[in-house]
Amino acid sequence: MTAELKASRRDALLILTISNPGARNALSPDMYAAAIETLSTAERDESIRAVILTGADNFFCAGGNLNRLLENRAKEKSVQADSIDNLHGWIEAIRDCPKPVIAAVDGAAAGAGFSLALACDMIVAGNGAKFVMAYVQVGLTPDGGGSWFLSQALPRQLATEILMEGKPILAPRLHQLGIVNRVVPDGGALDAALSWGDEVALLSPNAVERIKSLVREAKGNSLATHFEAERHSFVESLHHRDAQEGISAFLEKRKPHYK
Repeated sequence: MTAELKASRRDALLILTISNPGARNALSPDMYAAAIETLSTAERDESIRAVILTGADNFFCAGGNLNRLLENRAKEKSVQADSIDNLHGWIEAIRDCPKPVIAAVDGAAAGAGFSLALACDMIVAGNGAKFVMAYVQVGLTPDGGGSWFLSQALPRQLATEILMEGKPILAPRLHQLGIVNRVVPDGGALDAALSWGDEVALLSPNAVERIKSLVREAKGNSLATHFEAERHSFVESLHHRDAQEGISAFLEKRKPHYK
């Protein structure tokens, strides 16, 4: 069976589905290039308001293919390095995409699959979904930004525990830690993410894109620098057509309709 990243549309939502039947949706280099291209296209498509990232057959992603990694040991180191660079290109494309990206996780998100979920702006997960950075269990270290995302989101001691032990963590625990936004019954992550995406699609596209940018840059900014970014964003938003519609709708006691 073919490993691929499937793209489909539902109204204003772009749905990206990691599919690798028989291998628990393990990743392949072809997926990286497809994801980068698709997200680049979505960035320019004003009809797309949000992106949903999920896995086929109620299983998010098992991460890297260990058989392929073993084969790469017999090749030049640059082969694996290039593959990781391409994976990182996908991660950066998620972060840089102005549209919000919601991960819908059922089954498990392991290794680079966990990193992909962490790269998303929000995560919806089934109650029994497992998240695991098991690199250490096979003598490897994280890629896909996994160690960075966890270190940004958690105290150093907790991030170290998750990465060094390499044990599965259930969605409710990550919800308690503030990494998973919403926990839903098993098998319901995609429907819940789609519903959430529909809600986001009704909001001001300009404001949503600017909020994603502000949040992304906040931890790297001083407060003074962030004040400047907020001032610029607010003024530009005020003079954008979305603010005219949003403020008018509020004063007229009706729902806004953003183009």
